[in-house]
Amino acid sequence: MKRWADLAGAVPDLAEAGRRLLYHHGVGLGFLATIRKDGGPRLHPVCPVIDGDGIYVFIGNQSPKVHDLLRDGRFALHSFPISEKDDEFYLAGTTRVVKDAQERSHVYDTYTAQGTSTTDDTLFEMLPERALHSAYAELGSWPPIYTRWRA
Repeated sequence: MKRWADLAGAVPDLAEAGRRLLYHHGVGLGFLATIRKDGGPRLHPVCPVIDGDGIYVFIGNQSPKVHDLLRDGRFALHSFPISEKDDEFYLAGTTRVVKDAQERSHVYDTYTAQGTSTTDDTLFEMLPERALHSAYAELGSWPPIYTRWRA
């Protein structure tokens, strides 16, 4: 089971590029893909938070995403587009529900310090198995430079 810190330790430039793209708009923003009960994909915007050694996401308890992740913890997270260039960051792996009150409290404090809020939402830690950064020289250029990591 790998954590964000393992990615950052193995490929610091990749982790920093991911952090920069996820937080480009101030608060963490990404598209979270989960697997529906019928096996189909589900995609929703989320506000991931990098805190300490982990990367987390709070998800509303009534959200279909919660049920997806509780049933099948696999996920993919993709950064929001930015206007300056076509750079992208992708993270995929599995999740775990955070039950420890102290860990949840620490992540909550980091999350709300960004200007976001939550109440009793379920907190998941995203445990990365692979990551990809696509870096473009300028907007509309091709091909990108790929940096990959696999746990």
